[in-house]
Amino acid sequence: MRHTLRPHERVRRRPEFLQAYEQGRKHHARFMTMFARECSLPAARLGVSATRKFGPAVVRNRAKRRARELFRHHKPMPGVDLVIIPRRGFDTVAFQELVTDFLSALRRLRVRVVANEGMAT
Repeated sequence: MRHTLRPHERVRRRPEFLQAYEQGRKHHARFMTMFARECSLPAARLGVSATRKFGPAVVRNRAKRRARELFRHHKPMPGVDLVIIPRRGFDTVAFQELVTDFLSALRRLRVRVVANEGMAT
């Protein structure tokens, strides 16, 4: 079973992040700020922006792994770029709380989700 996001499923370049910030819809959830921008690409993409203000590298990397896991289990419909900025508690809160926060943010941003891929809820 593949646990990584392929390159076409990732927002990777600075201009792509800036487009999401400027043209996308924004929602402040309890543990994250999420931007969603519609695009014409054949896959949903994820970008995670955890700055040094969030914590040391170990904490930032754990937050990125958790964000990728959320995205992998609750993948949006194709044609959307999501950018997640983790907030305090993102790296330590129970994963189920993150799932609830993530799904409510997607609903607020009017992003539809493909059927669950085996995530126990």
